[in-house]
Amino acid sequence: MAFQKPSHTFTKIHLKGLRTNSLHILFALSFTVFINTFSLAQELPKKNEAIPSEQKTDSTVVANDKIEINADSLLNPPPNTKVVDSTQNDSVKKEGFLKDIVTYKAQDYVAVNQKKQQIRLYNKAEVKYEDMEITAGVIVIDYSKNLVYAGRIKDSTGYSQKPVFTQGANVIEPDSIIFNTDSRKALIFNSVTEQSGGTVIAERTKRENDSVYFISQGKFTTSENIEDPEYYIKMNRAKIVPNKKIVTGMSQMYIYDVPTPIAIPFAYFPMSKKQTSGIIFPSFGEDTGNDRGYFLQNGGYYFAISDYLDLAVLGDYYTNGSYGLRLQSNYAVRYKFRGNFSFRYENLINSERGFPDFSKSTIYNIRWSHSQDAKANPNSRFSASVNLGSSQYFTQSINQINQSNFLTNTLASSVSYSKTFQGEPQVNLSLSATHNQNTNTEAINLTLPTMQASMTRVYPFAPKSGTKEGIIQNVNFQVNARGEYRINTTDSLFGKSEMFDDARAGMRYSIPVTTNFKVFDHFSASVNANFEENWTLKTVNKSWDIANQEEIEIVKNGFDRYLTYNFGASIGTTLYGMYNFQKKGKDPKIQAIRHVMRPSISYNVSPAFDQYYETYDVIDADGTTSDQVEYTRFENSLFGRPGNRYSSSIGLTVGNNFEAKIRAKDSTETEPKKIFLLNNLNLTTSYDLAADSLNWSPLRVTGGTQILNKKMNINFGMTLNPYALDSNNNLINTFNINNGGSLFRLTSANLNLSYSLNNDTFSGKDKEEERDEEADRRSATANARADDLFGVSQDFADQRLGDQKKDKSKEDEENNEFYNYKMPWSLRLSYAANYNNNRRQDEITSHSLMFSGDVELSPRWSIGASSGYDFLNQGFTFTQLRFERDLLSWRMNFTWVPFSNRSSWNFFIGIKSNLLKDLKYDQRRQPDRQLGN
Repeated sequence: MAFQKPSHTFTKIHLKGLRTNSLHILFALSFTVFINTFSLAQELPKKNEAIPSEQKTDSTVVANDKIEINADSLLNPPPNTKVVDSTQNDSVKKEGFLKDIVTYKAQDYVAVNQKKQQIRLYNKAEVKYEDMEITAGVIVIDYSKNLVYAGRIKDSTGYSQKPVFTQGANVIEPDSIIFNTDSRKALIFNSVTEQSGGTVIAERTKRENDSVYFISQGKFTTSENIEDPEYYIKMNRAKIVPNKKIVTGMSQMYIYDVPTPIAIPFAYFPMSKKQTSGIIFPSFGEDTGNDRGYFLQNGGYYFAISDYLDLAVLGDYYTNGSYGLRLQSNYAVRYKFRGNFSFRYENLINSERGFPDFSKSTIYNIRWSHSQDAKANPNSRFSASVNLGSSQYFTQSINQINQSNFLTNTLASSVSYSKTFQGEPQVNLSLSATHNQNTNTEAINLTLPTMQASMTRVYPFAPKSGTKEGIIQNVNFQVNARGEYRINTTDSLFGKSEMFDDARAGMRYSIPVTTNFKVFDHFSASVNANFEENWTLKTVNKSWDIANQEEIEIVKNGFDRYLTYNFGASIGTTLYGMYNFQKKGKDPKIQAIRHVMRPSISYNVSPAFDQYYETYDVIDADGTTSDQVEYTRFENSLFGRPGNRYSSSIGLTVGNNFEAKIRAKDSTETEPKKIFLLNNLNLTTSYDLAADSLNWSPLRVTGGTQILNKKMNINFGMTLNPYALDSNNNLINTFNINNGGSLFRLTSANLNLSYSLNNDTFSGKDKEEERDEEADRRSATANARADDLFGVSQDFADQRLGDQKKDKSKEDEENNEFYNYKMPWSLRLSYAANYNNNRRQDEITSHSLMFSGDVELSPRWSIGASSGYDFLNQGFTFTQLRFERDLLSWRMNFTWVPFSNRSSWNFFIGIKSNLLKDLKYDQRRQPDRQLGN
C-alpha cells in the first residue's frame, strides 16, 4: 500500500529566510501553508454527498505518458474519454473561489473512481495552482472521507518520489501525509524539521489545529548527519505551540544511540523570533591553587530589553567569600550607531580571617566601545574606545576571558566628537577625552578634555582657476587651536579629589605659513614659518630664602601668555641609478639593480626669547652671592616653556631603497621579476650653527626589508655618535676619530625579525590572504596578539570564541574526514635584540626569541604551542600548549601552561550550537595567587 506508515525514512521540511533563536518546529508552519493553499485549489464534497454524474462501479482511467487535466478539461472531456462530471455542485463554479487554472499532471495515469469517490494521480504526479505546486509518487483525493493523501511509490529499490510541496520559498518533503479537509487535522509520519541550529525528528506528528502540534517519540539534535546523528535528545512526548513554546515529557540524551545518564523528567523551551530574556547557567569547579574553595562562575541572567539593547548580568561566587560581578551590554541602531559596554568588579579574599597573610582587595575594569555609522551624519562623528580600571586587574583577576591578558602593561582610552563646518575655508572642531595607564608603574595620564580646532589651508594669492605656480601663488596658511586640561595621577588617587591638585590647563594657537616651488626643474623647495602663542592659567615666581638657604616657589593663579616663532626651509630631489648585468649572449639570473636615493637638506632657525626669563641670586648665609639662577614664569606651562637659546641648525636626510630585477622562473614570462633588497635605508643627522660645541647630532640609521618571498620582515636601527668620551664616560667636544677611535662610535642598536611560514611556504604558492584570515581569527579577543606569541584565550565556554570555524582551501578537498593527505601547519617567529653602549656599557639590554605554531594532525585534531626563550636572562617566556578536537556537533579543548607563576590548565567539552550551549563540562586550575612586595 502506498500510504502505509514508512519505517526508516523521514520528512524533510525547509523554510528559507526564517530565523529563530529557539527550538521552532518549522514543519508545523510550513504544512499549515500547504493545507490552506491546497484547500483553495479545490473544495471537496462533504462526506456521503452524491456526485451528480454517472453512478457506476467501475473506475474511469485516463492513461498516457504525460497528460494534463485542468478545470476546463473536466467540463469538456476529450472524445473517447470518460470523465466524471462533478462540477454541478463543485465550488469551481463559485465566483471568486478559483482565481487561476488548476493543472494536474501524471506520467502514468489520472484516474477517477466513481464508486470510491476518489481521484488518483500516479507516478510523478503534480498539482499546480497559482504559486503552489505539489509533486509526489501518488496523490489521492477521497471525497467520501474528506481526506487528502500524498505518498511515495514503492519499487525494487525501496521508496521513491517523496511528496514535495512548494509555495514560494517554502519547501516540504514528507514521506506521507493524511489530511482531513473538514476538521483540518493531519498526521505526518517520520518527519524531520530543519532550522537554524537544530533538527527535530519525530516518528509521528499530529496537527491538532493551527497552533498546537503533538509529536511522539521525537528526537532533537544539532548534528548535520540526520540519518546517523552522533547525539540527540530523545523526547517521548512533546507539545509544540509554534513561535511560543515546546513542552516535553521525559527527555534523555543519547550518544550514537547509546543512552546516557543525562535525563530530565520534563522540559520547557520558550520559542520566539525575537530575543528573549533567560537564565545563564554557570560553570562550576574548585579553585585549589588559591584555596578559594568551590566556585560558580559566569552565571546570571540575560535581559532582552529591546531590539536595540540587551544586558547580561553575570556573577561569580567562591566558598571562601570572594565574589565577582560582570555587566555586559550591546546596543545598535541600524544606520546610526552600535557599541558595547562591560563593567567587571571582583572582591577577592586571600587566606582565612585571623591568619597573618589574610587580605582583601577589590579590582575593577571598565570597557566601552562605540562607533557611528558613516551614513548617520557626514559632518559630525562620535566614537569611543575605553579600557580603564585597576592596574592589577589582569594579574589578580580570577575570571579572565583571556589567560594571556596578564601580559598587558598599558590601558588606553579615547572618547571623541568631531564636527565639520562646511564652507570656504572649512573649519574642523573636535573634543576628546583620553586616558593612558601604565599597569607596571600605576601612573595615569588623563586629558579631560582636549579641544582642537583647525581651518583648512588658505591660498590668498592663488589664481581663481588653473594650477598654482611659483612661490607667491603657493603661499598658504592655516589657523590651529588646541586646548587641554591634563591630569597626572596614580592608581591609588584615581577617583579622589587629590587627583586634581596638580592638574594643568592651557591653550595653544599656531599659524603655519608655507610655500613650495621648483628649482631648476629637478629640485623641490619649501619655505615655512610658524607663529605660536601659548596661554596658561598658572605661573610661578621664584626667589631665594637666605634664612633657610632654599628656593622659594610661589604659584600664581591667573591668565598669562607668551608668543614664539621660528623659520625654516628645505630642498630635496630624487636620484635614480641602474646597474645592468646583462651582456650580449648572456642572461644572468640577476639582470639589474636599481637604486633610488632621496637626499634633502633643511635649515631651521629659532630666536631666543629672553624677555620671558628672570633671574635671582643665590646668597650664602654670610651674604655672599654664590650663583645666579635663571628661570621663566612659564616653567609649568602645559605646552612647555619658551626657548631661551638661539638655535640655527642644518638638517641632512638621505633616504634610499634598493631593488633588483631577476630572471623569472617561468620561461613564458617576458618581463623580469622585481624584488626589494632594501625597502628603506634612512640616514639622518643635523649640525647646529649656533652651538659652541658638540655641533653635530648623532647619526641615526634606520632600515627595513622583506625577504624569503616577503615572509620575513627585518627592521633595524642604530645610533652613531661622532664625539668621544672622556675617562669618566662623559661626552667631550672631540671627534672620536681624533681621540684614537673610529669615525663613529656605536651608542645603540636594535634588530627585529618576524617570520611566518606554513606547509605552502616552499611550494611557490601565495597564501598571504589565508595567513591574514588566520591571524584575524586569533585576534578576536581584546588584548590578544594576532600572532599567538602571547598565547590564545582559555575561556572556551565563551561562545564568541567557540563558534568560529576555519575555512578549508580547495586543496584540502582531497582529505577525508579523518585523515589528511597534506598535514597543514603554521609557524610564527619573532626575534628582538637591543644593544646599548651610550657610556661604554657595551651591553645587550634585551635578547629574546618568541614562537607560536599549530599543526593539524587530522581534519579534526590540532595541536599548538606558544613560547619563547630569553637569552639574556636564560629562561623561557610565557609558554602555552593547546590541544583541540572537533567532535562534529561537539568540540573539546585543552590548554596547559606547564610552568612559571601562571601555571594553569583548562579543559572544556561542549556542544557547539548556541541552542544547547549549556550542555558542557568545564574544568580548570587557576594560577596561584602572587603576593605583592
